[in-house]
This record gives sequence, structure tokens and C-alpha cells, in this order.
Amino acid sequence: MQLAAGTYMVSRPLLLRSGVALKGAGTSTRVKAGPLFLKNRGPFGGHPLITTNGATKVTISDLVADQSGDTLNGNTAHRLHEYLIDVRYTDDALVQRVTTVNPFTYSIAVVASTNFCVRNSVTSVSTSGKYNQLDGIHIFDSSFGVVQGNTVDQGSGSDGDDGLVAHSIEEPVHDVAYLNNKVRGGRHGSAMQIAAGAAGAYNLTIKGNVFWGSPKGLVTGYYGARGVVRNIQVRDNAFRDNAGRSVDFFGAVSQVVLAGNTACRSGSFNVTAGSGNRIDGRATC
Repeated sequence: MQLAAGTYMVSRPLLLRSGVALKGAGTSTRVKAGPLFLKNRGPFGGHPLITTNGATKVTISDLVADQSGDTLNGNTAHRLHEYLIDVRYTDDALVQRVTTVNPFTYSIAVVASTNFCVRNSVTSVSTSGKYNQLDGIHIFDSSFGVVQGNTVDQGSGSDGDDGLVAHSIEEPVHDVAYLNNKVRGGRHGSAMQIAAGAAGAYNLTIKGNVFWGSPKGLVTGYYGARGVVRNIQVRDNAFRDNAGRSVDFFGAVSQVVLAGNTACRSGSFNVTAGSGNRIDGRATC
């Protein structure tokens, strides 16, 4: 489905079917939540702008996705049931060159999906004092994916939270690569968080990213239970102007390797002692 330049006002979520590629003409194409948008819900009771629920082989590309959180009051009881761009129960999904604006939920979320790619996209948060938990790119219970070349800025307004998230609850997040992203976390979060519930996380590659201007850099966090976080490669990243630690891995962590990372006006590197955990040098400026 090819969308020409222009603004497309929608009053309900767009649900993509299997095999559909939704493509715009770049930033001149805007899909925008209209005045009646909150009167309709997505498959899980939330308010996604675009969702792939259960579809396979889908593409969302070359458009601006505007949830209108600056003009609508998105503080509904089911606000975080679904997300602005919501890739869910999907195999083989590509989100590329998508710009998200005015979110009242996570900006781009991949939920319980496999074989996905989120690349060359842009997220931002500009509201202040209106919302919380506004994450940028949130990978949730998903596996075998790539998050690459994105610009994530949750810090323009004061409502932003984590920039990148690997989040597990019912299933582990595993075999995901975070490559060459430029990330600023918001006032409520970190540049990147590995948010581990009981299911834990493993086989993550975090390489070549710039994590800047955030309360904290790359951290672990635990919710409900402390699942095992293992086999994490953190290589060749730049940490700049982060107020707290550049890296802070604690809890049940093993086989965590930091190598080739630099910190400029940013905090220390910490990895809890554990099997295979090591810091192979770091540079400062």
C-alpha cells in the first residue's frame, strides 16, 4: 500500500494484514490520530496508531506516525496496553525510516515477535508534565531481531523514559542486536535498559551506539523477579554526558563482556562479579 505525500487523519488503529507493506513518501507523508481516535481501541484494548497483530511478512516504512499526544488526552486506563507502532505476534516485520511524534505510549514496540528489524527510524518526546513511561524503541518478549541506525531522543520534553529497552516477562528477549543507534534517554529513564523479569535475557549484542545526555547509560533493571541476564556483548559504544554510570550491570548476570567502549563526561563502568564477566579496557576523554 503506497501512501502519497499528505496528512492522513485516522479515527481508529490501522491493522496490517499478512504480506502488506505500508509505505509513504518519506517525512511528507503523515499518518495522524484524529479527534475521534480515542473512541476506538486496538485488538488489546489500547490505542496503537499502526499494529501488525498476528500478521506475517509486514513492512512499515517512509512515513511520520503522529499519535497526537500533544492535543489528545492519552491518559486512559488502557494507555499502555498497545503502543504507537505496535509489532505484535508477528514473524518477519520491518519498520524502517519511520518518524514517530507526539506519543502517549512507547513509540515503537516489538511484542512477542520474531525475525524483526527496526532501522533508520526516529523517535522523540516533546511533551512535559503530561505522561510517563514514554520509551523509544521497546523490544518485549521477542527474539532474532536487529535494531540499527535509529535516532532515539526521549529527552526533548520532560516526559520521556528509556531510549532503548530489551524487556522480558513471559519469554526471554534473546538474539537481538542493537547496532549504531544514537540514543538519549528521557528524564525518567536510561539510554538503554535490559529490563529482566523471570524469563531473563540472553545473546544480546550492543555495539557501535552513542548513548548520550541521559540520567544513566546502559543498565539492568528487574521487575517482579530477577531473571538471568547472560551472554551480553557491549562493544565499541560511546557514552557521552550521562549523569549516572555509563554501564551498570547487576543481579544474576554472566558472560557479560565490555570491550572498546569510551566515556566522555559520563559515569563509571560497573559489572557485578560473575562467570565470564569482564571489562576489557575502556577509554575516557
